Amino acid sequence: MRHVLKNHRFHVDRLIRDYDVFPGQPPLLLRLSDNDGLSQRELADSKGVKPATLTVMLQRMEKTGLLRRSADEKDQRVSRVHLTDKGRRAAEAVRQAMDEVETRCFEGFLPEEKLLLRRFLLHMQDNLASWSPDES
Repeated sequence: MRHVLKNHRFHVDRLIRDYDVFPGQPPLLLRLSDNDGLSQRELADSKGVKPATLTVMLQRMEKTGLLRRSADEKDQRVSRVHLTDKGRRAAEAVRQAMDEVETRCFEGFLPEEKLLLRRFLLHMQDNLASWSPDES
């Protein structure tokens, strides 16, 4: 599974290289594309990263012109993150790249096989979500 994920990420990154999007940034672009104007805290929480880690990512994305940050109108302590036009184009490119890679991944699969794989993956996700290594 690790090899498939690594190969998937490689191909997505290759398809979006002309958009100044670096590894780790596609999920942020997609999240902002769906919910533009989130606070930095909301973004960090939704991505499961520390605020300091997110700040470094946002600074890099701001330098390449993918997003801009501004103070919240009601609470100046809160920083809101917005996609620029370039960021919206990059987010659309990420979506298209992911669709293209997914299509290639499932080439030759029967619909039933895709459903079975989904069932297996959801089962694995549930197993890991309910597991606490400290209890073992």
